[in-house]
Amino acid sequence: MSKSSTSPARVVSLPGLPYVFGDPALLEQALTHRSHGYRHNERLEFLGDALLNFTIAALLFEERPDAPEGDLSRMRARLVRDRTLAQVARELGLGDHLRLGPGELKSGGYLRESILADALEAIFGAALLDGGVDRARQLVEALLRPRLDALPDVDMLKDPKTRLQEFLQARGLNLPEYRVIEERGADHAREFTVSCTVDVLDAPVQATAGSRRKAEQAAARAVLERIEAEQQR
Repeated sequence: MSKSSTSPARVVSLPGLPYVFGDPALLEQALTHRSHGYRHNERLEFLGDALLNFTIAALLFEERPDAPEGDLSRMRARLVRDRTLAQVARELGLGDHLRLGPGELKSGGYLRESILADALEAIFGAALLDGGVDRARQLVEALLRPRLDALPDVDMLKDPKTRLQEFLQARGLNLPEYRVIEERGADHAREFTVSCTVDVLDAPVQATAGSRRKAEQAAARAVLERIEAEQQR
């Protein structure tokens, strides 16, 4: 996918967005990254993030009356994370309308998960200023409702290290042992290879990622997959 060297013309509406702005300047600001100029979307993003978290928390509280606080927090985290928001932004074609500086355009900022997620949050903030709380909350719900309805079993929302630990504790087994066995790469592109050892597997399982935490999570996920595969034999 390629992008022209100039940012798109002024946007007055977004096809597919279930909201029409009375003040198109707010939408334009929401789509403007700080690399493009002074009037950018970071303050709107701050506002939209608060609205998003409150709206999703309220929906989960109402619709999952038996869920404990920890489960509600995990479900909300899944819905408001950058990955989920960026998926929604891509479905709206937000990347084609972002106003980016030359450097971000050249480096493919219109594809970057964090920039797309931030722009969507900024749109929520802009809608709050433009149409008020109720209409802005309706927008959040309209865009996130399919994800909320499709949430997996709450146990699957736990991070892999937590799931592995609970699996082993439930069986009276020792906790997993994580060990960094290799670090490589420059500081800005560091890679960590971590091994995870558990009593139920004959050999440690390894995984590599850009941080120790991510490598440990990946190793725990691989262990769970290995255990599940062996149980199915």
